[in-house]
Amino acid sequence: MKTVVLTTIAGIFALATVNAKEVGKPAPQFAAKDLKGESVSLADLRGKTVVLEWVNFSCPFVKKHYSSGNLPKLQADYETKGVVWITVNSSAKGKQGYAEASEMTALADKQGNKAAHFIMDTDGTIGKAYDAKVTPHMYVIDKEGVLVYNGAIDSKATTDAEDVATADKLFANALAAVLAGKEVPDATNKPYGCGVKY
Repeated sequence: MKTVVLTTIAGIFALATVNAKEVGKPAPQFAAKDLKGESVSLADLRGKTVVLEWVNFSCPFVKKHYSSGNLPKLQADYETKGVVWITVNSSAKGKQGYAEASEMTALADKQGNKAAHFIMDTDGTIGKAYDAKVTPHMYVIDKEGVLVYNGAIDSKATTDAEDVATADKLFANALAAVLAGKEVPDATNKPYGCGVKY
């Protein structure tokens, strides 16, 4: 019952449609500066597996995956396996989830974010290129620059941190498959969370 209630409150939470950027096609290119002032270009990351994670720290679905330690653990674990993890915040200035760079840096640290790069996409250019609908919305790009996963972090569309342990790990399973050179299971599925605040 809880999931039904959370996912039908119009204008607050949203479920993305599955016809977003197509898996199996080249991932949309982008170049930006991260919170540390470093240049990040998808073209320069060719040859590496890349994760894109859309975030809004005010979203209860995002809080679930940070307070449980799920996202920070995934970020740290996959960094050791050579994955380049990029967290993207597409909240526009004045909208929920937006913060100035210094404040966002402190907030990301407090939440335990361990991504290689954290990009403030305040004009929504990257988010719209990927058709990012919710937070968290997860993407995986393989070493050839092809989008190989577009979907949810897991199968339980609730805000309860205790549900992380028992959910089907859709995103983690996909990423493990990519690194193992195997076919990605459930490569396109419907992500859940709070609508991105463009």
